[in-house]
Amino acid sequence: MPERAALRVCDGVGELRDVSWRELRERVVARSGELAAAGSACEAILADGSAECVVEVFAAVRAGLQVALVDPLVPNDMLAPLLASVDADCVWSAQASRQAELESRLMPVAPPAYGAHAVLFFTSGTTSRSKAVVLTDESLMSSAFNGSSLMPLSPDDTLLCLLPLSHVFGFVCGLLWGLACGATVALGRGMRYYAADMAAFDPTAVAVVPRLLEFLVACGALGESLRLVLVGAADCRDELLAAVRARGIRVSLGYGLTETSSGIALSVGGDFHAMTVCPEDEVTISEDGEILVHAPTCLMKGYYRDEARTADAIRDGILHTGDKGYLDAAGLLHVQGRLKDVIALPNGTKVYVPEYEAAVREALGEQDIAVVLQGGALTLACGRLAHAHSDEAVSEAVARALRAYPPASRIGRIVRLGHPLPRTAAGDVERWKIQEELENGNC
Repeated sequence: MPERAALRVCDGVGELRDVSWRELRERVVARSGELAAAGSACEAILADGSAECVVEVFAAVRAGLQVALVDPLVPNDMLAPLLASVDADCVWSAQASRQAELESRLMPVAPPAYGAHAVLFFTSGTTSRSKAVVLTDESLMSSAFNGSSLMPLSPDDTLLCLLPLSHVFGFVCGLLWGLACGATVALGRGMRYYAADMAAFDPTAVAVVPRLLEFLVACGALGESLRLVLVGAADCRDELLAAVRARGIRVSLGYGLTETSSGIALSVGGDFHAMTVCPEDEVTISEDGEILVHAPTCLMKGYYRDEARTADAIRDGILHTGDKGYLDAAGLLHVQGRLKDVIALPNGTKVYVPEYEAAVREALGEQDIAVVLQGGALTLACGRLAHAHSDEAVSEAVARALRAYPPASRIGRIVRLGHPLPRTAAGDVERWKIQEELENGNC
């Protein structure tokens, strides 16, 4: 069906325009020829989510380049070292001046480590710095196949892509999922237009992170045509999921990692947190409760130029996710959180941080708080609080929340950062950044 719409875009005045499958292919083929003739080896693409960006990604892979997708919202000073770390020798940006500035800073010292068909994404982990994960066009398409096997779309569906293409969840579940099923993918215009794009494109399906879903529900943006919402990248409150389901919309919670090209499991039944493992993946649970994944078609090649971290994560072909979970009697996966969220205190006591944080949030009536280990003691870091609590009130709330816990494992220090807590795109707190700030004496 070459004349049907592969992509749908909205211009500055709200007019919709379709890019047919035929046009998409012709543009990709033409651009891949230009890239091959240019002789570059690794292209960094500032993935702004536009149709031009989608064409550039497909064309660069087709031309045999190593491709790195990066977040266009990251400032140039922070982008430059990221691009250097993956040996980028050319840049694509929708802004010609920005592209020129970044290319002027490129100084590749070695040819790409992987080359043709490698597609790199940077993780946005909560416990460590970003790492470049090496995926391939094959692993990404296998992941799209995995997801569509459990939740197929049809050529009559419109999948709205609101998530950044620089994150693997957005790329696979916001773009490839729809294209692999022959559906039309509507390309959103960015954060300022979330609600407007829901109205303009009138999608039947959308992939979101929990904070985005909360926003769409709050502003009444879920349209009448919407029949399927896929929620991923972070845990989501049952109340929010139930509110969407109450509107007659199918809601599925997904679990996946950048290292597995996105999806590992999806909830397809009545229980949001009981997830069916994707057909090409196999999940087992270690003795200490860690989720282990065998995903030969979707697994990363490794972390870019980091053999030690790769060997630590993948052992005998099995990915050690660092996540805690269990399989129920029906073989459905339940994810309980990060094992790295377990802090071992100097006295040997182990503390499950999310449990502490939930208790303090309820007692304090605040959301922007996090617990980290600093100087051997548990520390409560307060970001931007909604209410003007005195230090004494915060201390009393913390003591009240944790009175049932042993004295040796209670919070020993409270700090006010003076700014919102650093978070990933999915909304998870980046504890390593807080710990760095505390260690540098900035608060």
